[in-house]
Amino acid sequence: MNYFIEGIQGAGKSTLVERLSKHFPDHRVYREGDYNPVELAWCAYMTEQQYESVLAKYDSLRKEIIANTHTENERQVVTYTRIITDVPGFHKDLEQYEIYNNRMDRSQFEETILKRYARWNGDDSIFECSLFQNIVENQILFYEMTDGEIVDFYLRLKAVIKSRDFRILYLEVGDIAETLQVIRKERVDDKGNEMWFPLMVGFLEESPYGKHHGLRGFEGLVKHLEHRKSVEQRILTEVFPEQAVILKSKSYDLDADCLINGIPFGGFLRD
Repeated sequence: MNYFIEGIQGAGKSTLVERLSKHFPDHRVYREGDYNPVELAWCAYMTEQQYESVLAKYDSLRKEIIANTHTENERQVVTYTRIITDVPGFHKDLEQYEIYNNRMDRSQFEETILKRYARWNGDDSIFECSLFQNIVENQILFYEMTDGEIVDFYLRLKAVIKSRDFRILYLEVGDIAETLQVIRKERVDDKGNEMWFPLMVGFLEESPYGKHHGLRGFEGLVKHLEHRKSVEQRILTEVFPEQAVILKSKSYDLDADCLINGIPFGGFLRD
């Protein structure tokens, strides 16, 4: 069995992934930024020519880049955020080779995601926000797709993985505004300065969708995440009704909630 852990920011995905990994030590865990067979968040996705150019430009980091490179057919995938360096401009430079934020046109983006899922042949894996978060954010904020268009894409995605055994554990946040207030206070530097919140708001405000809908500041972020949550729950209902398990964020009984959906964890909370 494979598990996809999803939910909006602050829902508790990382905590659930950690708990599952301890309960299923034989499962491979894929967190954001890892090399992932189905998703490319925080990874540079480069042609051979682009890759050789990067190696030449950052020769001092050649060994680290090669160590974080994974070859996929005609592409090189570099987990560049795993490279710790103070070389000026390196991470910003590699960011341009990600597939998100309008760096690919919509058809090429969708084809890339669908091909990766079609090639996926592993089992016993735990994926942190690999099915919804980054893909849906990109579809809403940069391609400005309608809710129906997004659901249609996931119907296509389901068709290519219909033979896989998986469950989607979706952490449902009740009060999004309250959750955001909590995590903006948690995600600070050692001096107490907010780190995550300004970046997230700036990301939203500069996106095509954010600009066209006048989404600004805290209220704009809440409105966007309420919309994203509704889209993701529609996907669960219309596309993955047999695979979906909806858990109340930070107040779920995993044994009881999952057993109802055919996942007998067996004393999970007591382990």
